[in-house]
Amino acid sequence: MTASPRDPIVAIASAPGRGAVGIVRASGRDLAPLVAALCGRVLKPREATYLPFRDADGSAIDQGLALHFPAPHSYTGEEVLELQAHGGPVVMQLLLARCLQAGAGIGLRAAEPGEFTQRAFLNDKLDLAQAEAVADLIDASTEAAARSASRSLAGEFSQHIDALRERLIHLRMLVEATLDFPEEDIDFLRKADAQGQLDGLQQQLKAVLARTRQGALLREGITVVIAGQPNAGKSSLLNALAGAELAIVTPIAGTTRDKVEQSIQIEGVPLHVVDTAGLRDSDDPVERIGIERAWGAIAKADAVLFLHDLLRRDDVAAQQADAAIAQRLPAGVPVLQVWNKRDAAGDAALPEGLHLSAKTGAGLAELRAALLQIAGWQALPEGVYLARARHVQALGRVQEHLDAVGLHLADGRTLDLMAEELRLAQNALNEITGAFGSDDLLGVIFSRFCIGK
Repeated sequence: MTASPRDPIVAIASAPGRGAVGIVRASGRDLAPLVAALCGRVLKPREATYLPFRDADGSAIDQGLALHFPAPHSYTGEEVLELQAHGGPVVMQLLLARCLQAGAGIGLRAAEPGEFTQRAFLNDKLDLAQAEAVADLIDASTEAAARSASRSLAGEFSQHIDALRERLIHLRMLVEATLDFPEEDIDFLRKADAQGQLDGLQQQLKAVLARTRQGALLREGITVVIAGQPNAGKSSLLNALAGAELAIVTPIAGTTRDKVEQSIQIEGVPLHVVDTAGLRDSDDPVERIGIERAWGAIAKADAVLFLHDLLRRDDVAAQQADAAIAQRLPAGVPVLQVWNKRDAAGDAALPEGLHLSAKTGAGLAELRAALLQIAGWQALPEGVYLARARHVQALGRVQEHLDAVGLHLADGRTLDLMAEELRLAQNALNEITGAFGSDDLLGVIFSRFCIGK
């Protein structure tokens, strides 16, 4: 954010396009001139008033509802004016232009992306994790993600972080007291059960980290690439998983020339499934480009679904081709071995792996369960709050610092290093809720919000 946070701001707060209702929102320290110019009267706090919105010449731009929220009882903690009019794009632009014109004397300017929510954070209406949950709730692609984002917005995630911080501060206090009073030695920490407090803190951190990883998975999902030889049924499998004819399916080898992507959800977890060109040596320049893109997608995948053809399980050339593909798969990426065309394979012995029929749908339920397992999803009975990758990384750093504290505590002669590790652990926790964070971090987070939020 480069503009002053003291400037009053205004923006269209509803989604772009036509709608029954559109909203223009303004926030600042003194919006009385704006209220008078647009509404022509003093508005009762937090009460909707139906009136015409006036242009500079006194004519009505539109008629709708005006709501005035005096500070600090508003979303941003500042004085807020909301104008609810008919949701046509022209009407919204006229109202926005009129607000900027009428508010020129008080320095009213157009809001930057995420600036309303940033002000809510700066005015202690939301902490940083809750502010991020606002954007996550708007962007939620599944019902489970929306419910989890709502829990984060309500402060459930922040409460767990605050509880960790309180226990960490108490342990840090014991160590700092030992440093401040040299006559006290390591026995002071033993009598205070510092080791027991550290163990309890680490157990609590482990539980929070597990839920946070699940929340990050629910928000981000994973990318699964379907790879294999031509005509193994990759496009048919994508269509079966998506429940729609997304990819062209023919008996001709090499039909798929480029990536075909589709996001699906399994138990609320988003999976971004990528169908790729059949992997083989080809003289066709177009197919070669598709195969190169397939390998590029595989290199970036979170998991690979390696699809084999059961009808060619005894074919030596097919086995050699599969072995060549397997050798090129990136190390460290989970690979799920799946055999297709179960409906036509007969009763002969089946190779190791999952067996299904993309044509009939047999075995798809087992495949979906395996995809969730490979993603690391474990639905928690008490519910999941939505989290982000940066939260997982911050908690991972807390874990590393606490592990170092345990080593120093066992050594008994490095209390200053122990105190430093506890300080760093607390800083990592503070970054999650914004109790401590750099301006650069805040700028990155709020710049990704939509304008008007």
